[in-house]
Amino acid sequence: MKHKTTSKELVESYMKLHKIKPGITGWAQVNGFRGGTASIEKMEKRVEHDLWYIDNWSLWLDLRIIGLAILHDFIHKNAY
Repeated sequence: MKHKTTSKELVESYMKLHKIKPGITGWAQVNGFRGGTASIEKMEKRVEHDLWYIDNWSLWLDLRIIGLAILHDFIHKNAY
């Protein structure tokens, strides 16, 4: 039986993301790292952005993310 590689095996800090509950959007998503991750590099960047969010969380940052998500939705009609 062939072993399937998991995200936590590919990206060193992946399991740190379980420190917070997922939301409807996030810092990685408003910075272009949303949807499927076709490469390990994109997965690493998504994790990097999510960890930055954990370390720098503030109410202002959450309001900024919400604002960027709304703005992005109006500009890009095919946004997630």
